[in-house]
Amino acid sequence: MKKNISCFIPYINGSQAEQTIRNLKESPLVDRIYLLTTTLHGQLPDGCEAIQVAHLNASETMRQIAIHSAASYTLLYTRYTTLQIGMFALERMVQIAEDASAGMVYADSYQMADGVQRQAPTIDYQSGSLRDDFNFGSVLLFDTTALKESAARMMGNYAQAGLYDLRLKLSQSYPITHINEYLYTEIENDTRKSGEKQFDYVDPKNRSVQIEMEHACTEHLKEVGGYLAPEFQPVAFDAVPFECEASVIIPVRNRIRTIRDAIRSVLMQKTDFKFNLIVIDNHSTDGTTEAIDEFTTDGRVIHLIPTRNDLGIGGCWNVGVHHPQCGKFAVQLDSDDVYSGENTLQTMVNAFYQQNCAMVVGTYQMTDFDMNEIPPGIIDHREWTPDNGRNNALRINGLGAPRAFYTPVLRQINVPNTSYGEDYALGLRFSRTYQIGRVYDVVYLCRRWEGNSDAALDVVKMNGHNLYKDRIRTWELEARIKLNRNK
Repeated sequence: MKKNISCFIPYINGSQAEQTIRNLKESPLVDRIYLLTTTLHGQLPDGCEAIQVAHLNASETMRQIAIHSAASYTLLYTRYTTLQIGMFALERMVQIAEDASAGMVYADSYQMADGVQRQAPTIDYQSGSLRDDFNFGSVLLFDTTALKESAARMMGNYAQAGLYDLRLKLSQSYPITHINEYLYTEIENDTRKSGEKQFDYVDPKNRSVQIEMEHACTEHLKEVGGYLAPEFQPVAFDAVPFECEASVIIPVRNRIRTIRDAIRSVLMQKTDFKFNLIVIDNHSTDGTTEAIDEFTTDGRVIHLIPTRNDLGIGGCWNVGVHHPQCGKFAVQLDSDDVYSGENTLQTMVNAFYQQNCAMVVGTYQMTDFDMNEIPPGIIDHREWTPDNGRNNALRINGLGAPRAFYTPVLRQINVPNTSYGEDYALGLRFSRTYQIGRVYDVVYLCRRWEGNSDAALDVVKMNGHNLYKDRIRTWELEARIKLNRNK
């Protein structure tokens, strides 16, 4: 059989890469093995050639891979741990790449962690899969012609966003195909829960990397016609009369441990305007309903129980927002969380007028159940800038909290009737037309505890969430491309 795969693997030393190299050499398809190393020293394993690089994901590394690969296909392994290729796995990947005319294929895998083998399925790639942490697994097989052509179009010289830039360039001209079969095994060293991993991208120490990723994504959006210049529709806040200036919206189901804290944090707010609290109780069965009723003697508290039984969090939001007593601005509070102080509501409403925006996003602090700060601490989403926030929003996986909306616009758009990602969908839709205002003071405490909805998700649930958000991005990207075409 013709040897038609050039392999590129991260390399520290012989003991680290020995087993991976041996596994690759067992395949009759492997032509040459190149070792990507940041420090070149010692004797190399037999039959391997070293390529010294500054960083595994750098732009120059991608260019070096494109230059050195002489086979029909190019395999890139992106981890330093041992790779075990499955039986006839490379043959299968080549076969699918040929059948699908794919520029790149990737597959599901097994992960070994703490001596236990677990399935690690991935999700399908789509045009909205723009987040830089999209999980392809660790084995990427490129059509070498597509790889070289895409690398030639890379204009950036990124220290760590090179691989991200490459796959964006590749996706513009070639299919990226998911093989939903378990074709290899990798060692998993990062055993943190999903709720801990999801905030890596806002860690301040990763800020320089995020700036690179933003530049690469913005360049891609311009090339595919999805970029929006910082030109926004103004908002006239006196267009519709409202009895209340603001309403806090709390959808809730079975949160007896936290709902009283949430309500109290609203009622303690000090403002120079009239506000109310609309609690949409989605048929709780654990005493939450009775706990809410304890507060209804306060005329500001409106307790709603929907007549429908098919509502998610977004549907409950629609019930509250379309209620005749909803105020001019609808401000979010999850039933798990609390406002950080007595001025949150005033601060959020002020931002609408100061920044002339139809949506405002605040800053929150991660805490445990007892409201003690936990890592990563303050989440301020400073990657949202007035000039490019609406574009960068297509890359990141969240927009922050609390979120507040100008009610007349929200009533036109409505909230997707889901219980995950509905807020992100609104942020993308609002930003297509309107400026989104930002508050960088901590105005919200986001509590993580054992009963929290996303503290620790299994891979199937996490994949479902990511697939939905990618779909939201795809729809939004298509809408923005269409908008630009019609200008």
